[in-house]
Amino acid sequence: MKNRSFSIVFVLLVTLLMGQKKPVDYVNPFIGTSNFGTTNPGPIAVRGMANVSPFNVAGPQNLPMEKDSRWFSTPYVNENPYLTGFSHVNLSGVGCPELGVIITMPTTGALVTDHEQYGSTYSNEAAKPGYYTNTLDKYGVKVEATATTRTGVSKYHFPAGEANVLLNLGLGLTNEEGAQVKVVSPTEIEGMRMVGSFCYYKSEESYPIYFVAQFSEPAQEYGVWKKPRKYNGLESQWMVTNGETRIKKGFRQTVVGDSIGAYMRYNFKQPKTVSVKVGVSYVSIENARENLKVETQNKDFETLLAEAQDKWNKQLSTIEVEGGTEADKTIFYTALYHTQIHPSTLNDANGEYPKMQTRETLKTNDTRYTAFSLWDTYRNYHQLMSLVYPKQQSDMVKSMLQVYDESGWLPKWELNATETTTMVGDPAGIVLADTYLKGIQDFDVELAYEAMLKSADQLEGNPLRPGLKDYIEKGYLTTKTTKSGSVSTTQEYNISDFAIAQLAKALGKKEDYKRFSKRSISYRKLFDKEFNLLRPKNDDGSWLTPYNPETGANFVKNLGFIEGNAWQYSFMVAHDVKGLMNLMGGSKSFTNKLQQVFDKNQFDMANEPDIAYPYLFNYVKGETHRTDQLVSELLKTYFKNEPAGLPGNDDTGTMSAWAVFSMMGIYPVSPANPIYTFTVPVFDKVTIQLDDSYYGGGTLVIKKEDSAGLNNEREVFIGKKKITKPFVSHQELLAKKEITIKY
Repeated sequence: MKNRSFSIVFVLLVTLLMGQKKPVDYVNPFIGTSNFGTTNPGPIAVRGMANVSPFNVAGPQNLPMEKDSRWFSTPYVNENPYLTGFSHVNLSGVGCPELGVIITMPTTGALVTDHEQYGSTYSNEAAKPGYYTNTLDKYGVKVEATATTRTGVSKYHFPAGEANVLLNLGLGLTNEEGAQVKVVSPTEIEGMRMVGSFCYYKSEESYPIYFVAQFSEPAQEYGVWKKPRKYNGLESQWMVTNGETRIKKGFRQTVVGDSIGAYMRYNFKQPKTVSVKVGVSYVSIENARENLKVETQNKDFETLLAEAQDKWNKQLSTIEVEGGTEADKTIFYTALYHTQIHPSTLNDANGEYPKMQTRETLKTNDTRYTAFSLWDTYRNYHQLMSLVYPKQQSDMVKSMLQVYDESGWLPKWELNATETTTMVGDPAGIVLADTYLKGIQDFDVELAYEAMLKSADQLEGNPLRPGLKDYIEKGYLTTKTTKSGSVSTTQEYNISDFAIAQLAKALGKKEDYKRFSKRSISYRKLFDKEFNLLRPKNDDGSWLTPYNPETGANFVKNLGFIEGNAWQYSFMVAHDVKGLMNLMGGSKSFTNKLQQVFDKNQFDMANEPDIAYPYLFNYVKGETHRTDQLVSELLKTYFKNEPAGLPGNDDTGTMSAWAVFSMMGIYPVSPANPIYTFTVPVFDKVTIQLDDSYYGGGTLVIKKEDSAGLNNEREVFIGKKKITKPFVSHQELLAKKEITIKY
């Protein structure tokens, strides 16, 4: 009887455990697919190069959210009804159109190559990490997709009858043109698609993405198509197919052009499933084929799907949360999921990747990361990686230094071995310093310091700090130095100089520490007591007049600020909060002015310069309740379990990182200053598995306790010790490994 009782208890325990949801089960890939979040629900591996995204932003059927009708930077919008295929290389949470190419589409019936004709509405849509499915209504074809790091894998469930798999190289999100395609055999297509011109900058740096597509069923018919431009000259009188699509049935040579594609055609006597594997590479067709082989050979769809989901679950399980609602957990783990997409993998399975600019083939032993949206991510994203995924962060820093070795400059907004030069400032050095100061030091710090000094001091031909001469001589950029963002760019340079100063101090470089500490607070020269805000200055030192500090919101261009106004930038000096307080007349005036940002609806949750603002109240004694209230309200207002559940563009995971930190109850308020501040967590308990190699293993536990009578001001305990100020260093946090927040 005793053994029988134990067996019953054991079975009940196993049943209970099996019924519990894992972190991967909470992820909703549709969050951020509306409200310009620019995420997509298609499957991707952790930091994958390949991503099979439903492509539903082409054709007038999707107006007004159609890619050619407006500035559009995502291959998928949740509310759009018309699907024209599945793209295999995409970006997530970015603000500029790029990639969205190598598009496959299953159809039935006669061969049609015009996407506006062969597109279809879709239904039965579902997604989870590593998996996406829908049904194409026009054809009755069920689609399923998964992905490895460098391969997209799809299953098309065809009904009996004529069936086609189209590979369209003319359609895409990119603004670049040009492709080549070749049918290798009845089961394989290879080729290349040109991409580039991110944010319409530097079109001369366009580059190729190579692919190999393999099909599980040999085609009964195959071929290519090409739609040339229409000629209007004299020769057009003799051109029988002027501007018309040309179908080349059975053609086995390479075809080059803009609007080109290839097809595999079948006639099934009974329903049939065709699997399509598309391997990609930024180096060569041969590497794309090898990537496909290494990652998918002898593995069926179900095996690859299980592997993808296991890897995602392992990655997300680094943080365990307890308490909160089911929706809270979905929002949290989806945000953490979004932080694991970019930066993404650039190197092939054999370690090869393209060199910056020249695209010569180089090789790495680590992961060479790409898609560094650093103006966004230096503020909180890389701090999250350092805490939770330090090996990833180390490889990212090494990738930035590879960029420096290859190009002579640190990255600003690097993408696939090109420098897009998008946004302003000199952000990479902030990340390098922050990483080193957090104890992740397995990189060449002297090389990093050399690179940081170069961008800080080289006056001529400096792509990272234009206007540097004025900045050094005057302490700020003027309305003559630049026609947009003179104040905010000055602030960005200040933060970078603060980072150099902190790293210099750690390395024992005393003179540099003094020099850059002084440079880091030069924004003070732009503080105007008339408005108690920052204000642009002219070349002669006079104030810009007339001046409206509210001009610049909602992307209105102005001389002083990039994508914002004086309200949305004046507090972006987290490295000098006490200095700003003094300028404003003390802590009370500072608090009132900061509160006005929110009361006057000048705070923009979707704008990176603002995202630390709610935490700045922690710098004022007796005002921490304002931080707690604001963070709670912002989470409830802008982060939801729905397609519009992001405040706007995710900015390669920056907004998601804000949510992850804020829901855990800690926040890295000052970049390149290894400290955290606090708010009341959403969850009762958060457990972070600490990395063995970097932090000696174990766990960091954050607990929330409800304590009556605290008079609205939370109490924070690090270990068993109550702290008097709402800040803790990274080192102390890891040493004590426990935070208790009472509220």
